[in-house]
Amino acid sequence: MTPWEAAAIFAAGIGAGGINAVVGSGSLITFPTMVSVGLPPIVANVSNNIGLVPGSLTGALGYRAELKGQRDRLIRLGTASVVGSAIGGVLLLFLPATTFDVVVPILIGLACVLVVIQPRLNRWLNARREEPHPHGGPWLWIGVFAAGIYGGYFGAAQGVLLIGLLGSFIDEDLQRVNAAKNVLSLLVNATAAVLFIAIAKVDWRAVALVALGATVGGFLGAKVGRKLPAPVLRTFIVCVGLLAIVKLVYG
Repeated sequence: MTPWEAAAIFAAGIGAGGINAVVGSGSLITFPTMVSVGLPPIVANVSNNIGLVPGSLTGALGYRAELKGQRDRLIRLGTASVVGSAIGGVLLLFLPATTFDVVVPILIGLACVLVVIQPRLNRWLNARREEPHPHGGPWLWIGVFAAGIYGGYFGAAQGVLLIGLLGSFIDEDLQRVNAAKNVLSLLVNATAAVLFIAIAKVDWRAVALVALGATVGGFLGAKVGRKLPAPVLRTFIVCVGLLAIVKLVYG
């Protein structure tokens, strides 16, 4: 790896950490960068996942104020994220890389739709609930579990999926939803990272560069993201989601 290639991976890590803290899809920066400097796709995907864990941690810590009062909800949904991620990681290591090629863009598109219609959908759901469910009910658990499988397998735009799900099933403002998303994304990435470290081939130079960059980017992204008004954040989320679809479909 040349110094220029190392610098490119480090810079990609900063960008990915910042985007992940605000919405998700940071892997769409780091993964193609690592492939472009010569890492095999599966090795790049595994190394990228491990490297982004520190950035996910700083992004979650940056939203500490918005996480207050969400402990029970996150414990409940966190189990879905952990179990789903473990399954997704196993699928990555044992199934062909083309398995989710068709499904992934559809899931991201659905998530973008959910983000756009979230306020209206929340009002519709609340009007038909006898009692608002603080944890989103069983359907949200299943959705977070499915997002965990996807996140353990590839992970790009899992934040868009989680925000769409959380925003549609729980009655919270978007910043608190984003804070919960950061914690669940951290659990997904950390679970898959433990699996990959144990049984997969890892490029530790790439991991170190992404980790350093993502740590800085996650801290900066959390600072910026917490100050964005809900409509601006919602627009940004949809734009990133659409960019993710284009990137996954057209390469």
